[in-house]
Amino acid sequence: MRVGILYSRVRAEEKLLFEEFTQRGAVFDLLDDRKLIFDITGGEERTACYEDYDVIVERCIHHGRALVSLRILNDRGIPTVNSVQVADVCGDKLQTTSALTAAGIPSPRTQVAFTTDAALDAMEELGYPVVMKPSIGSWGRLLSKINDRESAETVLEHKEVLGTYHHSIFYIQEYIEKPGRDIRAFTVGSETICAIYRDSGHWITNTARGGQASVCPVTPELNDLCVGAAKAVGGGCVAIDVLEDPDRGLLVNEVNYTMEFRNSVMPTGVNIPGRIADFALQVGRDGWEAANR
Repeated sequence: MRVGILYSRVRAEEKLLFEEFTQRGAVFDLLDDRKLIFDITGGEERTACYEDYDVIVERCIHHGRALVSLRILNDRGIPTVNSVQVADVCGDKLQTTSALTAAGIPSPRTQVAFTTDAALDAMEELGYPVVMKPSIGSWGRLLSKINDRESAETVLEHKEVLGTYHHSIFYIQEYIEKPGRDIRAFTVGSETICAIYRDSGHWITNTARGGQASVCPVTPELNDLCVGAAKAVGGGCVAIDVLEDPDRGLLVNEVNYTMEFRNSVMPTGVNIPGRIADFALQVGRDGWEAANR
């Protein structure tokens, strides 16, 4: 099979994927998103080069580049992992929370407001502390834990004056008293293949921010929750962030569609890049729907 790997930078994850595709005898080409030009109105002869691929694996760092590339490829019938629908929903926390809630997946209580006055009212209703996030973003950046109204007024003023369009939509969550950790689970198709705890003394537990990874058992409860969350956003290969609430149990916080896994292979002992490669080849061979059954 012929595989395209759409990427921004060759990181540890991409190198691991290269090894897995090579071991499976798949021929792969690297598609650098810094050099790509999509001639979307140029006719079939100008896009035929992408139709030679059985599947294209998206590994972009920039959400906008990923979303546009997947839209163009999927509109031309080219299979991708993940699909543009999954990227669109998972790349926007507001859409993710809405999709999870519509599917009945338990999540932290979330409020969305469009003005600073409404945002302050939402925070008062939730009760301090609250967490405010940009609807689009990753690696735990630009998250704010807001402890009181005075802090809220300061953060909201900065977002209103300095922020982009996305920062003018206020996404506000209740603060969950975590037990010094959260869970990141990896779901491929219809199975949660492994999970890690991310321990940190800081309230942000991302490994990119210093969180320490250790193996988390995949219980039937965790598997059912994460598979349900993956289906809610459209399936594929996703990483799911889960919080442990002392009263309500497991809550899905976020779903990530271009997942990083280099810090999770060793503690879990699971060949995550191998499972992604197998899934991608199945998509190329049998189609998206069949691979997600």
